[in-house]
Amino acid sequence: MRRMPFHMRLMSIALLAMTGCSPKKVPVEEIYGRVDLDDTAAAPIVVSEADWNSWRGPSGNGIAADQEVPIRWSETENVIWKAKVPGRGHASPTVVGDQVFLASADERAETQFVVALDRSSGQQRWQTQVNQGGFTREVHAKGTQANSTLACDGEHVFAAFLHHDAIHVTAISIDGELAWQTTVGAFNSKFGYAPSPLIYKTSVIIAADNRGGGYIAALDRSTGEPIWRKRRGAVSTYSSPIVGHVDGKDQLLITGGDAVTSYDPATGEENWSVPGTSEATCGTVVWDANHVYASGGYPDAHTLCIRVDGDATEVWSNRTKLYEPSMLVSDGFLYAVSDQGIGFCWDAEAGAQMWKKRLGGNFSSALVLAGDKLFATADDGTCTVFAADSSDYIELARNRLGTDAYATPTICGGRIYFRVGQGDGPQRQEMLYCIGEPHEN
Repeated sequence: MRRMPFHMRLMSIALLAMTGCSPKKVPVEEIYGRVDLDDTAAAPIVVSEADWNSWRGPSGNGIAADQEVPIRWSETENVIWKAKVPGRGHASPTVVGDQVFLASADERAETQFVVALDRSSGQQRWQTQVNQGGFTREVHAKGTQANSTLACDGEHVFAAFLHHDAIHVTAISIDGELAWQTTVGAFNSKFGYAPSPLIYKTSVIIAADNRGGGYIAALDRSTGEPIWRKRRGAVSTYSSPIVGHVDGKDQLLITGGDAVTSYDPATGEENWSVPGTSEATCGTVVWDANHVYASGGYPDAHTLCIRVDGDATEVWSNRTKLYEPSMLVSDGFLYAVSDQGIGFCWDAEAGAQMWKKRLGGNFSSALVLAGDKLFATADDGTCTVFAADSSDYIELARNRLGTDAYATPTICGGRIYFRVGQGDGPQRQEMLYCIGEPHEN
């Protein structure tokens, strides 16, 4: 495992000196021991139904609690507040308690940091820097140095950043104080780093597939100490891990490297692996009680359904290319919007196509469902709202904010949070919009 340059390690240690802790390095062993995640020292997860505490929400499936949110907005209509966001990033808003958390980066100064805004007003509460220097130059044209969405357990915010050729995980208190930082492993970047951290019981789980040798690992979220680590292939792929309750148990699911794979989230031991999707994937796996759905990618186009009933076997597949945007499954139907702006609805179990519709534009962000409405945000900031209806594509509204939008919107507590960019080049400014009904003011 490559060591961080000495002067940079000193800088990282200095950043954490105020808390009396120092960055840790995870050993290279695959399994560190059998740890009962319920018996470790981490505090309980304190997140309400009105929160959105991690990538794809508290359930990990992009489905908001049953609630009513506006389907129409503009720069002046249904805007509760808007706030400038320092730096640049594609991390989605993480909303817990009375704060909104964002990961961001100043690419000119080479700093990565976490920003907290007041949930009611959008006023900045605090900004905490977690790294200086060591930025990779191998970043996709659409990417940033802060792609990963933060995870929050109600006590700490967990950030995963690539710098100094390694993946570093940092825990910050909800008051903005650095708690711990762990260097999880080396990372040989092709297009940068994208997966978001995942909270599971007392652990935080990190995936880091890369051409230098990939891995997936669990850290104790109270201390940053390693719990388990599993090697993966030497392939650059970008999907986030997720825990789904499938076949009666929690399964840690991830796609990429020409396979869909399930691990035991408590130990890292592999449950099963099914060939499919593609070498490189970006979307996050979705599931129902007995099925897992995944898509790729590059260089192959492959969307598939896997039945998990003890063993795991492919049920159906097609050659639809869904690379960046994550899909969504609801009430027995699978919904998707491709990178090229084509919407699909399939019968989730049988694979029959129910409808197909061109929305227009290019898409990177994931689908989000609130009530019976799907929200799909294009790269130019246009959000199309359409019905979660298998009978036909029923468009309800189109709204645009900013000039670009790559982060997936967050929907919780009857509000929508959009991270968008305004302008281009050096004058570009990121903004966070809070959309809601006017009577909420």
